[in-house]
Amino acid sequence: MRLRSISLGLAALIMFVAIGALAVKGFNYALDFTGGTSAELRFEKQVDVEAARSKLTAAGFEGVTVQTFGSGNEIAVRIRPEAGQNSDNSAAAAQRILATLNSSENPGRIMYSGYVGPQIGKELAENGIYAGVFVVLGFLFYVWARFEWKFAVAAIIATLHDVLLVAGWFAVTGHEFDLAVLAGVLSVMGYSINDTIVVFDRVRENFRNLHKLSAAEVLNRSVNQTLSRTIITSFVALLTVVALYIYGGSSLKGMAESQIIGIVIGTLSSIFVACPLLMLLGVTKQDLLPKAKVDAELERRP
Repeated sequence: MRLRSISLGLAALIMFVAIGALAVKGFNYALDFTGGTSAELRFEKQVDVEAARSKLTAAGFEGVTVQTFGSGNEIAVRIRPEAGQNSDNSAAAAQRILATLNSSENPGRIMYSGYVGPQIGKELAENGIYAGVFVVLGFLFYVWARFEWKFAVAAIIATLHDVLLVAGWFAVTGHEFDLAVLAGVLSVMGYSINDTIVVFDRVRENFRNLHKLSAAEVLNRSVNQTLSRTIITSFVALLTVVALYIYGGSSLKGMAESQIIGIVIGTLSSIFVACPLLMLLGVTKQDLLPKAKVDAELERRP
């Protein structure tokens, strides 16, 4: 808690940088949000998804997504819309996709082609916002009911800090933001609030049992008591998403990237942001116990 001014100042600075990046640059939306051409192809032999994606990218297609479906010789390809593209020329785009991937060793044919309009992407973006608001309100109600309003405010601010930093990372780097990344961001919210609640639960217990200690001493002791659990849990979760990042393929890479950043930031924020915010809000043991009950317990003490 001695470093709370530095930690809160640094956290606020990084958060404002993330907000600025979101306002100025915005996200590099993937096909899930921008629309484009969708084509389903069937080949005689199994298709190497990564090799197919590399060929399409080298041929000049943007925002390429390649996934297998059904058997290994069937793939679904999606590309971003070109200038002036609509449903009328999506068939021509699908033919160019087939021409790029077709070969004498593994010939293919088009099973389906169509154009996905940006309206669907707009609906997905709106649903993502609604989901985020729903999660924040749910967390706020839960923490408020279980703890006290100062704890609820600190937990929500710390969680929003983590989410803004993850979103700001994608805005700054320009990495594609698709539905998988959105799912990763929402999972970061759950991980962050869970880690914060573990620390707050110990804070509540220590406030009730350690009446003679100051608020700063109680918070320091609570963080130290939960530190090993926090680090071990975060490390194991980090191993999982790192494996997903390395071996999960490009379709899951964005989600794993968001979770890696979220786990690291969420672990740090539960220590250096959430508890210092409690100090800033002036938390005391009276916030957790009615005054009459506190006085009664103090009178029973020798």
